[in-house]
Amino acid sequence: MSMDDALQRPAGQPADGGRPFAWEPSAPLGATRLGDGSCQFLVWAPRAEKVEVHFKYPGERVVSMEPQGKGYFHAIVADVEPNALYLYRLNGVTECADPASRLQPQGVHGPSQVVDTPFRWDDAGWRGLPLQNYVLYELHIGTFSPEGTFDAVIARLEELRRLGITGIELMPVAQFPGSRNWGYDGVYPYAVQNSYGGPAGLQRLVNACHQTGLAVVLDVVYNHLGPEGNYLGAFGPYFTNRYATPWGEALNFDGRQSDEVRRYFIENAVRWISEFHMDGLRLDAVHAIVDPSARPFLDELGCAVNAEAEKLGRQVCVIPESNRNDARLVHGRQEGGYGLDAVWNDDFHHALHVLLTGERSGYYEDFHGTEQLARAYREGFVYSGQYSAFRMRRHGNSSCAVPAKRFVVFSQNHDQVGNRRLGERLSQLVDFEGLKLAAGVVILSPFLPLLFMGEEYGELAPFQYFVSHGDPQLVEAVRKGRREEFSRFSWQGETPDPQEEATFLRSRLNWELRTRGHHRVLLDFYAELLRLRRDLPALARLDKRTLEAVALSGAKALFVRRWNEDSEVFAILHFGATAGEWIVPVPPGRWQKELDSAETRWHGSGGGLPAVMDVTGHVPLRLSARALALFSKIP
Repeated sequence: MSMDDALQRPAGQPADGGRPFAWEPSAPLGATRLGDGSCQFLVWAPRAEKVEVHFKYPGERVVSMEPQGKGYFHAIVADVEPNALYLYRLNGVTECADPASRLQPQGVHGPSQVVDTPFRWDDAGWRGLPLQNYVLYELHIGTFSPEGTFDAVIARLEELRRLGITGIELMPVAQFPGSRNWGYDGVYPYAVQNSYGGPAGLQRLVNACHQTGLAVVLDVVYNHLGPEGNYLGAFGPYFTNRYATPWGEALNFDGRQSDEVRRYFIENAVRWISEFHMDGLRLDAVHAIVDPSARPFLDELGCAVNAEAEKLGRQVCVIPESNRNDARLVHGRQEGGYGLDAVWNDDFHHALHVLLTGERSGYYEDFHGTEQLARAYREGFVYSGQYSAFRMRRHGNSSCAVPAKRFVVFSQNHDQVGNRRLGERLSQLVDFEGLKLAAGVVILSPFLPLLFMGEEYGELAPFQYFVSHGDPQLVEAVRKGRREEFSRFSWQGETPDPQEEATFLRSRLNWELRTRGHHRVLLDFYAELLRLRRDLPALARLDKRTLEAVALSGAKALFVRRWNEDSEVFAILHFGATAGEWIVPVPPGRWQKELDSAETRWHGSGGGLPAVMDVTGHVPLRLSARALALFSKIP
């Protein structure tokens, strides 16, 4: 492919207008070291008539770039050191870091660094995981350990594997301002956060994960960029004023010159797969991506990632987050969908959270009772076109035809914890029995479970919203925005200051807790649930068609039955504050108890359920308050 071909063809678009082609990185954006000590530079800057590379270190020199058409500028520069620092000079005046910078060693306002890391991978035999095998563990690099680095995570990987985790999901690592941030204020999508350990640190972490048998999913943000250090507007029309997002300017995925904006983000997605060996991408808040074009950006991105995965011979998944309950995200392309792999299911969380806590303000006002949780088990979405009082309109579409493995479910995640006024985890909202019950509801479901770091042992530290912006006006705007965000909720207390370092420090995990008392017991309980999910074929099969979920009348209890050929299980999930008894529709046969959360080994009040039951019809079962029990059928 010629340079002109690479520049002229829209990213991900087949040359013949037919099937998507394998992604062609023959003219990559940014700085690319070549084998002879020279370095190739490519930047899209249609708003500039003249572009130069201004090298700052080692030594100082300025090199002109050649226009290539459609707003691209290109140069091959001899004798460029691997750690050279550079800026792009636009029209001889404005100097900005590279939009496709690989590393920002001096932060978002400093120069970019040429990166040449011939990393020695040890994962040649790694081919990824089948989607149905994922048990995800979401973590934030900065608060996961005292060091707050990629390397510090490596020491905990074996412990996560023994727990039953099969993949970690990293919150965004693209360069953000300062050293404290959730990651959703990133402004250099290609640059790996310098304070976390940069690109080499991330490669070491992914390599170690694969050696441990863990997949890695990366959270990427393609709906907006952060405000501080965001210089893309100086280069070209990356943004549009036709739409808006709650967090900043909307990206231009459908207007004039949008082909090149798409190329920028799609090439970014493909690089995470090829250069960093990621096993999946979690797409943040795709409902904020407005794109009414005939071939939507999300479809094009999915095709490009799929093509790269096929070329590499690996299994790679794309998991969008959306608040629209839109099953089209995971419907096949032949069915008019986007063909993505799985979607976060907030409805499952909300139905569970209301049963556990009784909260009914904000978006929780739409949820009540066990029937909605039963519906989530049976279908996926709770709202599939019904009227939503919170939204004051109908919400969602049907997910009945969506396979179970295409939903990610959770009792906690960074949003549902961190976007509370005080950032409380469930461990601060419910008692110990409630924590065990929450774990059972998620792990015994037919969906892909996601755990939020620390939940497996009942972490007590909050996870609060934190930033380290350098602009005082922006800091005040963030403070005001956080206060206003909670206006529809009945939460009490003073909103923590996002800018204060103490807010960040309060959010760090205390790993010592997992070795003591209830925390150790809860950790063992999670491990047992995950073992049962693996070992019992009825639980290992993710299929809504081999599932029965019924809300038991007159009580806050849910009966769930699942089967797979000769394997069959049933569970009772009781949310009531006092003990309860039900006549349960158990099929005839001999059943053995697999788990009772009320037993003293799990620090319960003492389970009274029989170890084995011979059932000829409906059977009475009595459960303690906020308890769960699991039985399997003896062949």
